[in-house]
Amino acid sequence: MSAITIRDVLPRDGLQGERPLEPTQRARLAMALAEAGLTAIEAASFVSIQAVPAMAGGAEVIASLTDLDGVAWWALVPNRRGAELAIDAGVTNLTVTISASEAYSRKNVGRTIADTVAELSEIGRTIGDPASSNIEIDIVVSCAFGSPFDDVGDPSSTRAIVEHALDVMPAARITLADTTGTATPRRLSEVILELPGSAHRDLGLHLHDTRGTALVNALAGINLGITRFDTSTGGLGGSPFAPGAGGNLATEDLVLMLHDLGHETGIELDAILAISRSLHELIGHEVPSRVASAGGLPRFGS
Repeated sequence: MSAITIRDVLPRDGLQGERPLEPTQRARLAMALAEAGLTAIEAASFVSIQAVPAMAGGAEVIASLTDLDGVAWWALVPNRRGAELAIDAGVTNLTVTISASEAYSRKNVGRTIADTVAELSEIGRTIGDPASSNIEIDIVVSCAFGSPFDDVGDPSSTRAIVEHALDVMPAARITLADTTGTATPRRLSEVILELPGSAHRDLGLHLHDTRGTALVNALAGINLGITRFDTSTGGLGGSPFAPGAGGNLATEDLVLMLHDLGHETGIELDAILAISRSLHELIGHEVPSRVASAGGLPRFGS
């Protein structure tokens, strides 16, 4: 079975809609995830604190992290200024969002799609040659499988924005985001097969469980050769700018299924469950993860 890479986005995406936690608390969660075996963690964002107050203190979060062999710390940046702040803070792995939905782009970042493509160019100029700057860029395409504003009607919309993004930043990798849980295995397959060949280099999926389809979509993605996924411990998260958005695919839900299927993740499920079950003390409510509630699987068969 193939190895699967999981990037846990709990400290950023998972907490952005919750009551604000101190940067040191978010950093401790990120470190706990690394100790549980996660090798990619989205630890912070460098966005407007007026727009997303729960993400204030991104530089403090990064400063509180310990460099660990094999662990990549990621940060979300919305624009050139955010990229500059993240790089100044020592971040070398940046996620940038761009939307296949014009309406969602305006709601999420207050810009048109054309504006966000132009902003990619500005970020590109900021980092220079990725090979020499040692900076990795992951372009996360929001609403890749449909939009709550009903303006992403077929795979061509997603293909077009991916092509634009890679024209501007050809060294970047692509992650397709199911921002409001509209993906199904059929939609997922049609979008992935529609993408240009260059987009398939380390293609990832960022799935939300709004309609209870995240896990089956992850399995469909694996069957199509996807080996990289974004998840959030506890199943927390979701865009505050997308109507009806549900939480992320829970890290523990995906890890349990992958381990039962024989895939390698390097993640300790019990350690993730301990983190997930402790979150209610920080956020004031239970997490939506099914496995956090039900626990791991008993032994069965081979």
